[in-house]
Amino acid sequence: MVVVNIIGGLGNQMFQYAFGYAISQENNMGLKLDTRGFDAYELRDYELELYDIKESSESRFVPKYKFLLDRLSNGDTTFLGKIFRQSSRFLLRLTKFYYQEKIAFVFDEDVFNVRTDTYFSGYWQNEKYFKDYRNDLLEVFQLKSLHSKTKAYKKKIIENESVSLHIRRGDYLTINEVCDMEYYHKAILLFQNKAVHFFIFSDDLEWVKNNLNFIDQKTFIELEKDASDHEEMYLMSLCKHNIIANSSFSWWGAWLNKNDEKIVVAPKRWIADKDRQKHSQGVYCKDWVKI
Repeated sequence: MVVVNIIGGLGNQMFQYAFGYAISQENNMGLKLDTRGFDAYELRDYELELYDIKESSESRFVPKYKFLLDRLSNGDTTFLGKIFRQSSRFLLRLTKFYYQEKIAFVFDEDVFNVRTDTYFSGYWQNEKYFKDYRNDLLEVFQLKSLHSKTKAYKKKIIENESVSLHIRRGDYLTINEVCDMEYYHKAILLFQNKAVHFFIFSDDLEWVKNNLNFIDQKTFIELEKDASDHEEMYLMSLCKHNIIANSSFSWWGAWLNKNDEKIVVAPKRWIADKDRQKHSQGVYCKDWVKI
């Protein structure tokens, strides 16, 4: 059995599922998702239920070493809580059951050598883990239904030489991870000889409407209030080309794009931390243009 810890936002959850799917397929093993961490995670919810994930969606699955794993996901931010998590992680690493991601973004071929029930903890943000199962994942990450407004945007996107442009602000403002406007100016220039129409996606539409006046042909994507984030990602994937932010959300919007001639532009600075930045090259796919 392959068990994968699912945590974070939608993009991260998709990385974790895709990773687990590939590991289970390579080793002809079952796959279970451990989503208990969301019980104490106030920022995000489990979001994969909108996709066609059947055999792997047992959120109440109780794995081995439940007590120690509970300590890792209890959300206790006190000093004592942190000590409990560190000690639990140390004890789990002494077992053959627990596998912690070694270095973020860096491909680790050892994960495929599964010989027993294994619990994987990490984000696994590298296409190499699941690239061979792209066709399967394209089927899995399909939405079952769409809002009427989403369908209208879909029609317009398909009819145009469309380029998605994603600007993430929100929580990125507090951690200095927002891509600067110079990046977007340079990215847009790559399409200056094409008759393209830009479709703008952002978690701060008021700001982008006031700061993207230099783009002539554009449409701001504003979905219904009860539409899921999945629908924005779906619309991104329908665009013929993609300008992404340093975000796993728009990463997936580009990766799910089936256009064989797509141009995907990504920021060469994926994370602000210089020590981690040197390892982040693994997040980029082949042929993506880095600016």
